[in-house]
Amino acid sequence: MDKLFKIAVRNLLRFKRRTLLTASLITIGVVFVLVFLSVSGSFKNMMIGQITDSMLGHLQVHRKGYVASIDNLPLTLNMKAGAFERLKKILDKQSEIEAYSPRIKFGGMFSNFVETTNIRLVAIYPEQEFATVPLLPSRIVEGEKTLKRGEILVPTLLAKGMGVKVGDTVVVVATNKDGSVNGKQFKVSGVVEGITGPGGRDGYIHFEDAVELLRMEEPEVSEVAIRLKDFNKLDRFAEKIGGLLGAELNNQGKPLFEVHTWEKLSPFYNVARMIDMMTFFIKLMLIAIVLISIMNVMIMAVYERIREIGTIAAIGTLPGKILSLFVIEGFCLGVAGAVIGDIVGIAIISIINLSKITFNFGQQTGLLLTATITPADILTISVTVIIVSVIASLQPAFKASRMEPIKALRHV
Repeated sequence: MDKLFKIAVRNLLRFKRRTLLTASLITIGVVFVLVFLSVSGSFKNMMIGQITDSMLGHLQVHRKGYVASIDNLPLTLNMKAGAFERLKKILDKQSEIEAYSPRIKFGGMFSNFVETTNIRLVAIYPEQEFATVPLLPSRIVEGEKTLKRGEILVPTLLAKGMGVKVGDTVVVVATNKDGSVNGKQFKVSGVVEGITGPGGRDGYIHFEDAVELLRMEEPEVSEVAIRLKDFNKLDRFAEKIGGLLGAELNNQGKPLFEVHTWEKLSPFYNVARMIDMMTFFIKLMLIAIVLISIMNVMIMAVYERIREIGTIAAIGTLPGKILSLFVIEGFCLGVAGAVIGDIVGIAIISIINLSKITFNFGQQTGLLLTATITPADILTISVTVIIVSVIASLQPAFKASRMEPIKALRHV
């Protein structure tokens, strides 16, 4: 086998220009895929991180049927205090959970005593909410990055539109689930920067203030946002917690809770899927480049070396060894292209990171592009290139191994 490798390498070096061109095409393909994967993956992760860490959490638990009517923020589909306690006991036992935050979501009227408009509000316990969505404090562009009872965080667009500033007193009027109306004064403690997506323009008040404003006899919860210690285990945990909560039934014997990951709650999941589809087609392009390049080189090699093939066959070289010789040549081209492509690709990715390129996402500006590629991705691409190189060389190799020595020697 060592001799076959030496002969294969020698044959490739005999045709340096053609070998260099083929290896260059493979290298360019590998570099292009690595850079695209790293940049698109960075954008995808940044997008998901902004959505999950700013407002949604990794997944959410609602009362059964709430999500189907979520646009209306139905107070009649909130979890009762008893149901939340049952949920809390289950969540407290899950080691995968880093933090979770109960919320009350409702709509109301917002007034600065001069103008009145509608507003969506999220009632939270600040400590729990900031632990569950750690990027939320960074969205508070004015005022203190905290929230106390009697205070409200106002969305940027509403603050600008109504001329509301930090320290102003405003009134929020809301209708509870029984239809009665109640109002409460709040002090504007901060302005929250918007973010594209559902819930990106919500205001925030303290959970206890919402209980008082909505005249709840005992606290009810619209949703519970959950943050995991390891985001990569999201699907596995969602299946696990879904099974546990599926066993919790109401008085009618029907499921009490429903679990939804961020993917089912945000339209940006479709954007993430588009990025994955683009990545898949880019990989197909790489396979096509390698396949065509290697096949072209191997076919030309067989055609130009017919008499040589006839000679080695005439002196007793077995067809299997002739086949192996050409397959090894294709293998060597694939390895060379993959290794050089990996080195150049990693170098370009490093240059991109050193350049500190920024981009905007929704109303978030100046987000730093951090291009990363995992060893698993590099290994996958390299192995794919090598396998395709071997496959591409099989047909010319079979043709060479099946040549009749006499006919091959007569070839001019």
